[in-house]
Amino acid sequence: MPNPTAAMLVIGDEILSGRTRDANMHYLAGQLTEAGINLSEVRVVSDDRAAIIAAARVLSVANDYVFTSGGIGPTHDDITADCIAAAFDVHVGVRDDARALLQAHYDASGKELNEARLRMARIPDGATLIDNPVSIAPGFTLGNVHVMAGVPSVFQAMVASVLPTLVGGAPVESRTLPLMRGEGDVAAPLAAFAQEYSDLSVGSYPFQKNGVYGTNLVLRGQDAVRLDEALGALKKVFSV
Repeated sequence: MPNPTAAMLVIGDEILSGRTRDANMHYLAGQLTEAGINLSEVRVVSDDRAAIIAAARVLSVANDYVFTSGGIGPTHDDITADCIAAAFDVHVGVRDDARALLQAHYDASGKELNEARLRMARIPDGATLIDNPVSIAPGFTLGNVHVMAGVPSVFQAMVASVLPTLVGGAPVESRTLPLMRGEGDVAAPLAAFAQEYSDLSVGSYPFQKNGVYGTNLVLRGQDAVRLDEALGALKKVFSV
């Protein structure tokens, strides 16, 4: 059976404007790989209601799991909860369990749970809360969509809360052969090798070191023995 698939929906004008560098995609990809879940697609959309709803619907249908990041804070442009609720055609409002978490947190810190902060307790009907041990305000899961904060430390904590609840597959492993040769020099023999080892993912990734071009040849698959065998054959192809 093939591994489950996942998609990521990154939400926020600050990402598209270049003001903020997204670190969550890289982290999520690594975690999903270890869990045997294939990250098949990542989309970045602005703080636009129609765009978020449309993307959530498409990604939810096409994948086993969807992870969103961004747009669940206390400000007017944090509209992800409303959009995911609309994508699933359910009501969204302040929920007692989420409110209780925030109330206890702000009482302990001596701050007021004002209207802005209360926005973070707005949860779609039928959703389950995602634990947030970093800043308390919860994410939520609705259907196969897991809605998480954009702040990397909070996002990572929420991923840690969700991953144990998901059904994964066989973890994907990789083997790398670095060559101080350009891609143009390795392309033809690598193509023949990839055809012979069609059960594996075979990729080439160029780099430059001390002014010299090189290529990392990367093999990916779920069978460690097969990968080791393929790496040995690849070394022979390039006389390494």
